[in-house]
Amino acid sequence: MRLATFAAAGLAAPRVGVVVNDTVLAFPEGISMREVVAIGIDAAARLAEAARRRELARPLSSVRLLAPLQPASVRDFVAFEEHVDGVRRSVDGNAGVPDAWYDAPAFYFTNPHTILGPDVDVPFPAACRARDFELEVAVVVGAPGTSLSVEAARDHVFGYTIMNDWSARDLQSREMQVRLGPAKGKDFATTLGPWIVTADELEPQRDADGFLDLWCTAEVNGVVVGRDLLANAGWTFEAMIAYASRDSWVECGDVLGSGTVGNGGCLAELWGRNGSQDPPALQDGDLVTLTVEGIGSLSNRVATAAPAPTIPAVRRRDAAVARQVLR
Repeated sequence: MRLATFAAAGLAAPRVGVVVNDTVLAFPEGISMREVVAIGIDAAARLAEAARRRELARPLSSVRLLAPLQPASVRDFVAFEEHVDGVRRSVDGNAGVPDAWYDAPAFYFTNPHTILGPDVDVPFPAACRARDFELEVAVVVGAPGTSLSVEAARDHVFGYTIMNDWSARDLQSREMQVRLGPAKGKDFATTLGPWIVTADELEPQRDADGFLDLWCTAEVNGVVVGRDLLANAGWTFEAMIAYASRDSWVECGDVLGSGTVGNGGCLAELWGRNGSQDPPALQDGDLVTLTVEGIGSLSNRVATAAPAPTIPAVRRRDAAVARQVLR
């Protein structure tokens, strides 16, 4: 199934529905995508069957697709070796992949409060000059769990969606010198969509090692700048869920990004390899389209947010005075 959240004329509030060919049929009023995820794929299929029997089929062209769900949390992994190498060259000038990358599927938390959907403008910070996209696939967690095994994690996969982890590279590079981050280099926007494809739909694309063998393509203003196989990742989604849950919890409605695919899944990877901003950084009005085989396409235009208020300069303490305070 393809499950979407949408707004349409005549509806008092957004609805969840099932996408059938080029139409969408609404689920009962008042149910959110998080609630659909929580009841599981089989129950969602029953809702979809009821919608097919009873609901008006609205053409997709007549509705506005929204972010498919508001996540409980968003973890973003970095599962593609080629991406790590290229972006590291771009951000801090160092070549190669850190040894620690091979130890476990590392991730960071990003902002669940700045989730955007398809076909809306993405407001980059006004101070950003190195604007970038990141082509990812995200898994939607369907049930809570703690310290899961990789095998058990498979039962916690509800479905998949496309994720664009927008990046302010100049802000990211500066803040990460403090050994934290990416922080303000990332948390202004993440796009999800156009819908969630349930896990059963993509099961035939799973290879012998458990990876999803799907082509992923990135275009800027209609020109392809990157293309890679999702199966080139270093870890499966089940391994990512298992690692996220280790000594912690994953919850229903969590979103876990795969990390950016290689071979031009973002501009910074290409900048690192080329030694310059070639292709150029994104500009206002640029249209970024991410396409993943078996899921669909996700498009957004680049824009600029209003300038943010300034913050005070750091208060520098005299070290000798600080030591006296501690005595």
